[in-house]
Amino acid sequence: MKYLSSGPGDRHAMLEEIGVSSIDDLFSSIPRELRHEGPLPVSPALSDPDLEHLLRGWASENLTLESAASFLGAGAYRHYRSPAVDAILTRSEFYTSYTPYQPEISQGTLQSLFEYQTFICMLTEMEVSNASLYDGGSALAEAMLMAHRLRRGACSYVSESVHPNHRQVAATYAQNAGIELRALPRRADGATDPEAVEKSARSGASSIIVQSPNFFGVIEPLEELAAAAHLGGAMLLVSVVEPVSLGLLRGPGHFGADIVTGEGQAFGLPPSFGGPYLGFLACMESAVRALPGRLVGETVDVEGERGYVLTLATREQHIRREKATSNICTNQSLCALALSVQLAALGRHGLPRLARLNAWNARQALARISDIPGIQREFKGPFFNEFVVELPDDAGRVCQALAAEKVLAGVPLGRWWPELNRHLLICATELTRPEEIDRLAQSLHKATVGGDGTGQVEARSERGAI
Repeated sequence: MKYLSSGPGDRHAMLEEIGVSSIDDLFSSIPRELRHEGPLPVSPALSDPDLEHLLRGWASENLTLESAASFLGAGAYRHYRSPAVDAILTRSEFYTSYTPYQPEISQGTLQSLFEYQTFICMLTEMEVSNASLYDGGSALAEAMLMAHRLRRGACSYVSESVHPNHRQVAATYAQNAGIELRALPRRADGATDPEAVEKSARSGASSIIVQSPNFFGVIEPLEELAAAAHLGGAMLLVSVVEPVSLGLLRGPGHFGADIVTGEGQAFGLPPSFGGPYLGFLACMESAVRALPGRLVGETVDVEGERGYVLTLATREQHIRREKATSNICTNQSLCALALSVQLAALGRHGLPRLARLNAWNARQALARISDIPGIQREFKGPFFNEFVVELPDDAGRVCQALAAEKVLAGVPLGRWWPELNRHLLICATELTRPEEIDRLAQSLHKATVGGDGTGQVEARSERGAI
């Protein structure tokens, strides 16, 4: 298609067609005092080296995860990425590949997705995984729709301790699907109450949705929750937003979960301002016909050689149309490959050691912070690498003060729960160093009590090292 520039006559004809006399009339809704007249107040053009120098100077003023002591988490985690991840991802046969409609020429893509599915099943202790979804929030929402197709309940219940953004995504899906989404309150220890789950399940719910470790970092009593949900006739959906925890904890399938979803960012993907990430979804084989997206299977060809195919693709692009299980039209294949490479690099023994180091550093941080007068842990349930503390002052103001000292102290909870405006969600991973925990403790002491709060964090134990 050729590009044909418009001349004065063309512009006049277009303006006349829409009923205005000049291009300026198109901006009449903007008050004149807000419009800039004349040349823009910018410096003259720079040479390439001068421009690069200027931009690098501006960029150096940004507060980043690399330039600060970061204790941010809440669904986006800073973990070490193996160099093998980018070495594989940047191979052209992977980053330029398209949907593997023709298996005979897509064996590499199909094999990588099959291995991804295998990893997800091993982590979650479920029988079947699809070939990934967009992110953790949409995966949770798709699982809710999947459970509704299987049980046809009148509603679904989601725990208040599930990530607020993911609950919002699920609410949007539920509204458009005609599903009533109701809330499950949290207990004083931050976990979901099994008695409330059983009562809710008996009200005709198709699913009970929880997250473990939940948004507050607390590990949910999944065995009790599964029993309560099943006793009431509902399916239990478990979201795992920090999958590194599965190196230390048993998969939700072990405790009776019916569908397991989650966010795979922690394995091989940087926080990257919120994306691209990938969602995973796994279930028991009995529910596979309700699975959204695609499923890659292993088979043999006419010569008996191993090969890979799309076993199930019940989506609207694959002829199913209105009978499709979901309108999801693709998956996050490249991000799924990153997860597979990272897990392969860690290995069967490396992942548990990584998980233990995360848990160890979080407990070191909590112990150090708990020594500060006026600061105490809010939820007393068992936790993994995140925990909530109550401060003597507004958490948002404290975080702003610490950011000026290049300490990203955590995530204030007041943005979602006004009654928790003095509460801070703090995360530590394997990349959290003892001196960074010291900086956090000293800065918190200075911001809340006064003084420098000097002290030292116990050195990493041998059992915590990777």
